[in-house]
Amino acid sequence: MILPAVPERALTELGRTEGGPETLGLLVRDQHTRRLLLLRAVLDAAESADRSICPAAVLTRLREDWALLEEAERLEPPAHRTGRPYGPGPGTGRTADAPPPPEGSAGPAPGTGRTAAVPQPSEGGAASGNRPSPSPVRALLLHPFIGPWARDALRALEAGTGPRTERDTREPARALAHFGSLAAVAAARAGVSYTVRLTARDGVLTLPSLGALRTGDSGDTVVGVVHRRGRLTLRRPGETDVVVRLESCAGAWSDAPAWTPAFALPGLLPGSAAVPLDDLDPYRTARGGPRPDTLSGPVTLADADHKHWLHAWSGTAAVLGLGGELRLAEAVALLTCLVPLSEPPGSVPGRPGGSCSGTRREAFGAVLSSVPATATMFAATLVHEIQHTKLAALSEMVTLHHATQQARHFAPWRTDPRPYDGLLQGAYSHLALADFFQRTALATTLPARRDAAWEQHARYQEQVGAVLPALVGSGDLTVPGRQFVDRMVEVYERLAEQPPPRGPAARATAYVRAARTLWTQRHALGE
Repeated sequence: MILPAVPERALTELGRTEGGPETLGLLVRDQHTRRLLLLRAVLDAAESADRSICPAAVLTRLREDWALLEEAERLEPPAHRTGRPYGPGPGTGRTADAPPPPEGSAGPAPGTGRTAAVPQPSEGGAASGNRPSPSPVRALLLHPFIGPWARDALRALEAGTGPRTERDTREPARALAHFGSLAAVAAARAGVSYTVRLTARDGVLTLPSLGALRTGDSGDTVVGVVHRRGRLTLRRPGETDVVVRLESCAGAWSDAPAWTPAFALPGLLPGSAAVPLDDLDPYRTARGGPRPDTLSGPVTLADADHKHWLHAWSGTAAVLGLGGELRLAEAVALLTCLVPLSEPPGSVPGRPGGSCSGTRREAFGAVLSSVPATATMFAATLVHEIQHTKLAALSEMVTLHHATQQARHFAPWRTDPRPYDGLLQGAYSHLALADFFQRTALATTLPARRDAAWEQHARYQEQVGAVLPALVGSGDLTVPGRQFVDRMVEVYERLAEQPPPRGPAARATAYVRAARTLWTQRHALGE
């Protein structure tokens, strides 16, 4: 499949840390295409894998899951279908039409205080909220965590031919079993009646976008699932059945203590899709690999935690709009879900500076974050992380540079040397924050908020200015990369036309100077 080229207009917009509806839609469509291709790769890998890696029983189950997914698509209203195939199901020779972009909304789960949600990435990236009605199949297949799941499944299926441990032989079946949960949810959303057997992994059966059943077992257990007319019955030998009812628009609820419904935050704009706050999906954070030392681990939220998130979230849209209309539009178009993290070590909950956040290249649309203390911090987190999301997506579509991963560059926001790509990513997000806080300072009438915004703008602007020479002077930039960085310089120079007050500017200069001195003493590297 040939992926679309990046128009010069889109490259210019993105270089300016912005993105109109067409440009954001281009990024979304490209990422959606890549996700479907990745799913196709998993199915092909399962078909071609040695039966010692993917036993016949596992492959048979995968084919049954795919058939259930096809049945769900067949029963969807015609308006949900498109003519873009994502390939035949394993062992079927049939081609299923790729469903259209999903939408989502939220409703309260009776008696739980939680809101169940369906993910809502869009094709066009419009911020109006007037997108097509949801497609259950596409919603599940394009969810951000399909990326991490597919990569885990591919690693398990493509294992070498040497001696295999018990974990090696178990992982392909466990990974492919998750696909069964995805198919079951999609079929339930489409109204398909079925009886299937799913696997609770380490005692938890996660039904993406619906919730999770906790079995109380330490290992993997089989759970029978029956769907009839919007009601799921979850059965285990010797246990009371758990009945889960799907909401008419999104989500699911049950009065059984073993069931935890999915939770979502309200849409950023009236009528826009709810934003899942996903603390249940097993693929929401990297498993078993190194984690950046700036990030804490995943956390499961209690009702009191939901209140903290809702409190910070409630004013986020207004703050985003104050910092520029496009910042709000980008968040509506690109933010598919939030993953809550625990408070970072040494932080004081509720106080500024005590949060952390990040993104994952393979989970386009997801932002990982501990709960921000205020709506302003929440908005700044989204501005920061969405820039990483955009640049990561763009970097998959076009080569911006040929620099190596050698970590040798000074970045005033880090104590360690950075590779060129890391420097570009950091400067890009900091430039957007400098713009966001300058717009906020110029727009607000509240003295305290204005002073705080100028303080933040001055620091980000000074930090970007300290690294632009290294970015611009690199001989590793490609022609598109040169155009991209030149647009960044234009934004930096535009921001400099309205400098911050003398006090914040002086403090920012002193901060960056001290950071460079300390960095040079530690690493003895020249730029």
